[in-house]
Amino acid sequence: MLTNYLRIAWRNLRAQRNYTFINAVGLTIGMAGGLLIFVFLRHHLSVDRHHAQLDRLFRVNTDLHLADGTIEYNPESPLPMAQTLRRDYPQVEQAAFLIMNRQLTVSIRQPGATAPVRFLEHKGTGLAEPEWFDILSYTWLRGDSRTALREPGSVVLTESWAKKYFGDTNPIGRRMTLNNSVAATVTGVLADPPLMTDTNLGLFISMSTLKQLIPEYDETGWYWLNSTNRLYVKLRQPEAAASLEASFPALSKKHYGADAHVFQFHLQSLRAIHTDVKRGGETIRASLLWALGTIGGLLVLAACINFVNLATVQALRRRKEVGIRKTLGSSRWQLIGQFLLETALITGVAAGLALLLVAGLLPAFADWVKLPLSLRPDWLTAVGVGGLVVSVVLLAGAYPALVLSGFAPWAALRGKGLSATGAGLTVRRVLVVAQFVVCQALLVASVVVASQIRYIQKADLGFTQNNVVVVALPNREKSAREAFQQQLASYPDVRSISFSHRAPASAQLFGGQFRFNGRADWEAYPVRDRLADANYLATYGLTLLAGRNIASSDTIREYLINETLLHKLGFRDPQQVLGKTLQYHLSPVPLPIVGVVKDFHEKSLREPIAPCLIASQSSWYAQAGIQISGRTRPQTMQRIQEVWQRLYPADVFEYQFLDEQVAAFYETETLVARLVNVFTGVAILICCLGLYGLIAHVVIQRTREIGVRKVLGASVTSIVALLSKDFLQLVAVAIVIASPLTWYVMGQWLQGFAYRAELTWWFFALAGLVSVSIALMSISFQSIKAALANPVQSLRSET
Repeated sequence: MLTNYLRIAWRNLRAQRNYTFINAVGLTIGMAGGLLIFVFLRHHLSVDRHHAQLDRLFRVNTDLHLADGTIEYNPESPLPMAQTLRRDYPQVEQAAFLIMNRQLTVSIRQPGATAPVRFLEHKGTGLAEPEWFDILSYTWLRGDSRTALREPGSVVLTESWAKKYFGDTNPIGRRMTLNNSVAATVTGVLADPPLMTDTNLGLFISMSTLKQLIPEYDETGWYWLNSTNRLYVKLRQPEAAASLEASFPALSKKHYGADAHVFQFHLQSLRAIHTDVKRGGETIRASLLWALGTIGGLLVLAACINFVNLATVQALRRRKEVGIRKTLGSSRWQLIGQFLLETALITGVAAGLALLLVAGLLPAFADWVKLPLSLRPDWLTAVGVGGLVVSVVLLAGAYPALVLSGFAPWAALRGKGLSATGAGLTVRRVLVVAQFVVCQALLVASVVVASQIRYIQKADLGFTQNNVVVVALPNREKSAREAFQQQLASYPDVRSISFSHRAPASAQLFGGQFRFNGRADWEAYPVRDRLADANYLATYGLTLLAGRNIASSDTIREYLINETLLHKLGFRDPQQVLGKTLQYHLSPVPLPIVGVVKDFHEKSLREPIAPCLIASQSSWYAQAGIQISGRTRPQTMQRIQEVWQRLYPADVFEYQFLDEQVAAFYETETLVARLVNVFTGVAILICCLGLYGLIAHVVIQRTREIGVRKVLGASVTSIVALLSKDFLQLVAVAIVIASPLTWYVMGQWLQGFAYRAELTWWFFALAGLVSVSIALMSISFQSIKAALANPVQSLRSET
């Protein structure tokens, strides 16, 4: 029986080659798009899911509830809290503190070499308590997890990092120097962790080395919060999370006293960390993952709609076949099985082609989205692909099978049943509208995202970002800074040099409390700081609105403030605030405000501009900002490197242009734009295939009508308009339905930016025009071909 079904199915598919080809191509493209999104989502949803006893693992976050009602959501916690949780809280099985991604210079002295090999590490290094390895899961290749990080100067490496530093030799016992001053010994080697982790460290340094590496770090201070601090706990039972979090207010009261209401601790499941953007989640919001999953489903659905539409029009041709088979005794279930088998054959071929297409495209796609993506041959992939195939077979095959098998034998043999103008046409119209709703929605999304990216690129950030080079300073010695400035100042392509803690825009924010003009109380909101020298304004192009620039000084003596702080202090005229005093937490005494600068964006445009001050504090200077003319950039960068290397011979030279640093703020938006554009193109292609197939059927059905019209004098234009009119009306309906939906969805997306492009009507008009153009291109070839056909041949047609 099955062999007979397969033979009949193969014969029918071969006889209808165009129908089979269009369906196979449409399903292949739709399923390939769905699989690419599946791989992308699987990567993000697999982050840190490999750890054992995952439901018992949590991070402790510290949210700051400020007096003005705002909340700062932070992923960090104070260092002494780890020991407190281990000692005093029975719900906690283990707690460990991690200071991650500290910039580090690693020096390795090779046997026989006169100078060490140096590596400048930005990410992948961290100081960890030994209990860290009792919480998260690692595979130990060498060393003992219980003792490897107990002693000062102990280092544990992952396998790939050990190979980077020491080649194929045994690294245990090998020596290295950290930041040119701290001696360290390798005490353990770990297998490389999965790439799907937010704590992808390759070099662990014992926490007892902290004071040697960061002398200013207050190990006992509960107020010492830093964006690189992390505190993880492993609970004895998952249910203990509620009771532990309920005890945090008392803990905060004990260590913060009257400020306890400000410092509020919260537990966060390890599962939720990756997509928690407000607390520094690595890449992507959970809502965006859901949106991409929806897009993947819609792509597959659009391909299934093509199949259903083409299958229902094919039903008109197979009525007599159904009538004969029913007359000969076939049951309806046998016919349904036959038609579903045909669908399964096409879907199976499409799935195989989709897998091959994804395998070929995935390396380029992974490089494009900057993620280590792979289509892993495991049970989850098998379930995903199998579920996709079954879903497509049922979605695409069920309705046509029911329609075809439902013909009454007498009606089918007389050419009746599903008419070209009856219920089947209504269903096809609904499906075409649904398909173009998807297409129109994605087009609008791509236009809006592109508009926001363009707005970001052209926005006035309040400072100069072109031709500004940011170079890290390995140490903070004044003599080295002065020599660096003097030796570069004579170079004609160097316009200005400024030393500061951070550039105007930075991923890291620093600040604290302040008092204004002798007020008894600290202000209810914090102020951000930019600690910099007197050249800061000139180098970064900041605009002075009133007063004067700060004078050169090694310590804080006076302040510049931005417009936002001016307004929050209750002033509108910048002149009115000059001479008023401000006491910042870094200075024990009130000092005068000498100038007001135009607002500049300290972070991305997602966030509003914060109150900010600028002051000199040379002990904090960690960067040199160098403004160059850009006329001879390669030669200038070589000159800067030569001067820098003479002054810091034991360190690795590295630089970044400020515009590249700013662009890094918007990696997620750039990724969204790329994904939306790609999958919009996929949806358009699927829609084009569907319309092409449908218009081909319409032309065949109306061949004789077209011939009669031409004999009676109808022009080519009128015939093309006749054939196109119904489809364009359906596209117009789709535009009307999709516009309010996408207005709401994209409006919500834009709400994530404090500064954003305006959502205007022309976005929808442009997307609608593209949809209409796509529809016209899809149907024009067959329409024009039919209009130009010889009417004699058309009238001879038996259709």
